[in-house]
Amino acid sequence: MTIDEELALLEDSFRRLKIEYDIYFAGGSKKPPVDTESRVQTLIKRHTENGRLSFSQRFKLNGLAQRYAVFSDLWRRKLRIKDEGYRRPQDTLLGVGGFGHVDEKKPAAAELEPESFVLFTNDAIEVVALYEAVVRARETVGQPLGAFDSFAAFVQKKSHQIRDHYKCQAVEYTVMVRDGQVQLKARARKDF
Repeated sequence: MTIDEELALLEDSFRRLKIEYDIYFAGGSKKPPVDTESRVQTLIKRHTENGRLSFSQRFKLNGLAQRYAVFSDLWRRKLRIKDEGYRRPQDTLLGVGGFGHVDEKKPAAAELEPESFVLFTNDAIEVVALYEAVVRARETVGQPLGAFDSFAAFVQKKSHQIRDHYKCQAVEYTVMVRDGQVQLKARARKDF
């Protein structure tokens, strides 16, 4: 198998891992996908130690490794919430099933309060949390859901523009529903 084929296999395994974790956290599976996760970790480690990668192959591997690190941290936090069995307002942001908030009566669009998130320079964990809030708001009003990758690229580009224009360190995003439409507002935060 060539290195490019192995990287394609790694990408496919990572995609499958994300799907299996989504199924697990939604309550469709009894145990987390430990086998798939160990396979992805092994592939990443093996290719990271490989000195024969070209520049483009190394770039692709680093991108996959970073995405895995972000989602791995998110999954670890969700697993802790699911194992400990507690429910705080912050836990609904992570969308862990089985703690009452999945089956709760959803508020009408007019009842939704705006949710604020502060995003620092390059922390992708907050982007995932912001995406979850947008998805939750869109599900409430019945709007179609977008892909995470395009959303993350948009947030990164918008945050960069705002930081450059206003010379600030952080950007605050607010998710709100107005007139049956989900709105994402961004503003500069100079107090950080």
